[in-house]
Amino acid sequence: MQKDSSSSDTPSNHVGRVRHRKRSNEVPPDANKEPNLLVNDRSKYKSMLIRTYSSLWMIGGFVLIIYMGHLYIWAMIVVIQIFMAKELFNLLRTANEERQLPGFRLLNWHFFFTAMLFTYGRFLSKQLVNTVTSDKLLYQLVSGLIKYQMFICYFLYIAGFVWFILTLKKKMYKYQFSQYAWTHMILLMVFAQSSFTVANIFEGIFWFLLPASLIVINDIAAYFFGFFFGRTPLIKLSPKKTWEGFIGASVTTMFSAFVLANVMGRFQWLTCPRKDLSTGWLHCDPGPMFKPEYYSLQGWVPQWCPWKEVPVLPVQWHALALGLFASIIAPFGGFFASGFKRAFKFKDFGDSIPGHGGITDRMDCQMVMAVFAYIYHQSFVMSQNYSVEMILEQILRNLTFEEQHILYDQLGKIFYERNLMQT
Repeated sequence: MQKDSSSSDTPSNHVGRVRHRKRSNEVPPDANKEPNLLVNDRSKYKSMLIRTYSSLWMIGGFVLIIYMGHLYIWAMIVVIQIFMAKELFNLLRTANEERQLPGFRLLNWHFFFTAMLFTYGRFLSKQLVNTVTSDKLLYQLVSGLIKYQMFICYFLYIAGFVWFILTLKKKMYKYQFSQYAWTHMILLMVFAQSSFTVANIFEGIFWFLLPASLIVINDIAAYFFGFFFGRTPLIKLSPKKTWEGFIGASVTTMFSAFVLANVMGRFQWLTCPRKDLSTGWLHCDPGPMFKPEYYSLQGWVPQWCPWKEVPVLPVQWHALALGLFASIIAPFGGFFASGFKRAFKFKDFGDSIPGHGGITDRMDCQMVMAVFAYIYHQSFVMSQNYSVEMILEQILRNLTFEEQHILYDQLGKIFYERNLMQT
């Protein structure tokens, strides 16, 4: 009996081994299956339509505010910053602890508006002084505030610091200190970076509008290239980001930067800097940066082609640098935000914009771009030489009327002595 059972088991084991080897050599049915394109997911079309509609509304409102002028753009930036701060303050908020700390949320806003007073006081002091120059009393008041602005902001910060210490509560120390650190990270990473946008506005709307437009174009192009052609994942932090979307968006952004700079550079409303906080129409000498240079196309185009030369604004070459940064580096602001959201296990920063999430979800790359645009303009575009206009502004801002009169007399003596020497 044992022999029969063993002999009967042997063939079955042999067959089992053969079947096992055969199964190991077979190709899994899903191995040759092509990666699913996002475009094949029909449920995504609804979200795409919602995202498109909300984007059109945002672009329409944005164009209207651009037409209204510098002061209204600044107001828009302030509103955006307030909404971003509200979204970020609420992220780590715990209802139970908040009930035990009445008024603690007000401390966050105290630090926020102190930072706003300090930052915009530094960026817009020149425009504010120029606005009130005609009124002597108001001019003296504003000049005094600007002179002691740093001390006022420091006093407000110290008041908030003391307020925080006095509100410390037993068994709540960890929560309170984490909120204190979180508030300062928001001010450093979000508010400070986005405030550079305002400095760009008053250097000329061009230096705000072009970088912001390039981020929007890059975001839209990456979405559609990834939607229709995306196959290869780009980065684990954002599974929906693909190499196809990244490359397609980069090419589109670079091309758009060169073309948009030529279009925007022809409007004085966009290129002229604003010296005060008024809302009137602007007229100025655009400067060599916005005056076309003509490049001959002879030898490059056939004889029958009517275009023998092409006009290029010098600022278009600078626009390529902005486009390169917007397409290669600025998206890492979005990757940083994605990693942050994954760390705290939430999808979006808010739900203010249908199909997009919160305000912060739309501004992550814009903040990185705003800082670069400001630094690039100050380093490679803005003239570093002192002009008569700049010196006069310093004299009017920092010297009293009596000191200005003394300066006038001394300059008169210097000119008189030089005339004597020449004769």
